[in-house]
Formats: sequence, C-alpha cells, structure tokens
Amino acid sequence: MKDKLLALKEDALTKVDNATEPKDLQNVRVEYLGKKGPITEVLRGMGQLPAEERPVIGQLANDIRSDIEAALQEKESELAAKQLEAQLAEEKIDVTLPGRPVTTGATHPLSAVIDDIENIFMGLGFKIAEGPEVEQDYYNFEALNLPKNHPARDMQDSFYITDEILLRTHTSPVQVRTMEAMKGEVPVKIICPGKVFRRDDDDATHSHQFMQIEGLYVDRGVSMSDLKGILLTFAKEMFGEDQQIRLRPSFFPFTEPSAEVDISCILCHGEGCRVCKHTGWIEILGSGMVHPRVLEMAGYDPKEYSGFAFGMGVERIAMLKYGVDDIRHFYTNDQRFIKQFQRL
Repeated sequence: MKDKLLALKEDALTKVDNATEPKDLQNVRVEYLGKKGPITEVLRGMGQLPAEERPVIGQLANDIRSDIEAALQEKESELAAKQLEAQLAEEKIDVTLPGRPVTTGATHPLSAVIDDIENIFMGLGFKIAEGPEVEQDYYNFEALNLPKNHPARDMQDSFYITDEILLRTHTSPVQVRTMEAMKGEVPVKIICPGKVFRRDDDDATHSHQFMQIEGLYVDRGVSMSDLKGILLTFAKEMFGEDQQIRLRPSFFPFTEPSAEVDISCILCHGEGCRVCKHTGWIEILGSGMVHPRVLEMAGYDPKEYSGFAFGMGVERIAMLKYGVDDIRHFYTNDQRFIKQFQRL
C-alpha cells in the first residue's frame, strides 16, 4: 500500500510539472484528489488494513495529498505569472503614437446669455431670487391677479399635476414669494431666472419649455420712467450703445399700465428690414407697473408703495444676440452648434 501511494505521488507531481494551462492542473486535482480519486479510495479502505499499519498509511496518504495540493498551488501561481507577462507584452503602449487631443467644453449659449443678463442687472443693484418649478396654483395665478376661471389664464396654457399644483408658466411666482418673505420691507429689487413650461407648439420660435428672466422693483415712488430707464440701460449693455427702446401699450393681468418693449432692429438699426418686418423695431419683453391688487395680496399697501415688473424669454434674447433662426437649436445637443459660442 505504501509503494502504491508513493507511485501515485510521483505520477501526480509529474503531471503537475508538465502542465501548461490552468485546465491541466484542474484535471490533475480531480484525478488524484477528487472524491473518486485513488488517494480517497486508499483512505476509505483503511478498515481492511491491519491495525498496526493504519496510522502509518493514513499519515502517509494525508502527507501525499498535502504535497500534491502544494505543488498544484505553486504551479498555478507560475502559470498565472506567465499569463500576466504575456498579456502585458501584448498590450504594451506604443509611446511613439501621437496622443489623442482632449476636447474642451463650451458654455451653452443660453447659460452665457443668462450670465450676461444677471451681470447687467446685478450692476444695477438687483439681486437674484429663485423658486420652485413645480408651483401652487395660488402663486402661479391667483396671487398675480388671475383668479380661477379668469379668461386671461388662457394666455398661459398650463401643465397641471393636480387641480392646485402645476409646472410654473412663468417665474412671476418667485416675485410673490419674495415679497411675502420680505414682510412689507423695501426695497424689493430682484431678478428671477429659471425654467418655465407651457403647452405650446414646438416650432422655430416656440417651445413647451424655455428659460425666462423676470425682474421686480418695489419701493416708495417707483414710476414708469424708472422702468424705462432700467430697460434702456439693459438694452444698451446687451445689444450695443446705439440701441433705443420704445414702450407700446399692452395688457398683462398682473401689471397696470402694461407695455411691450421693443428695441431698435439690431440688423438695420431702425431703417427697416425683413427681420423687423420693415418697422425698425423688434419686440424683446413685456413689462408694466405692478398691479395694486398684486401688491396688496403680497402684503404691501398700494397707496404707499409702487413698483414695476418685466419679463423676457432668454431664448428670444439669445436668438437676437447671436442671429439664431430656430429655437430648437438650443436643445438638440449638437456640439457643432454649441462650440460656436465657446468663451475663453
């Protein structure tokens, strides 16, 4: 029995030494150390041996099992090292190849225009205020002099989540929330940039989602001339010193009086062309004096305080500033388009 075990050990170690792949070692492990292997059979037949031989043969069988297992582990490490060496040699980097250029990002044109607008108004003493995009009906409509079932609500067809919750249709709710938070203190001088949503057609000049910036100034003695002065300064800073503005009577439920604001055409400088439909003017935003009812609902006495508000679509400003002819270019993620506006 002893000679048989030693012969098994020699055969197993020879096969381990000759193995060239991990599967060869697995075959040796199964053949000699498996449940049906010869060493296991020897151990199972120990009961047939004389009592004095059992300890010797059992110890020898266990030693041989350990020796074979140790040889397998050593050979596995050797094969793994050779495999890694071959893989590294095959995958080595050719340092003589030219490097791949790293592309740099570009500021999105809408982000760039928002930054410009914010900088202009902050230079005029305005602060930036923000609010939720998912808004209550009260702040989006009712607190802005648009009670339920008022026909003027049709001007801003909305995405409702419940009867009282909707995606905001403008950033005007931020104005109301800010006045409430100020608790009657003055001045209130803010701009409100943000994303707004309306159920609108998607075409070259409309989108169901767009960016808007609104402004609000409330204090004692604020007048329409203050509004015109602020907006004229904005137009000159954004489009050039030769820009002029005009205010046309209009209607907004939350301002009274209300006005559409035009700038002199940036292409023909007021002479008349196809872009301005030969009028010499291009509309850029809406504005007006804050309605007394809006002031009152926000906690301000309209007999003591007055204010003005205005609102502009960022895409509209960007299209005019950069000569973009389709609003959808801003949202298609075309790198060729965005890279045109890269700022150093």
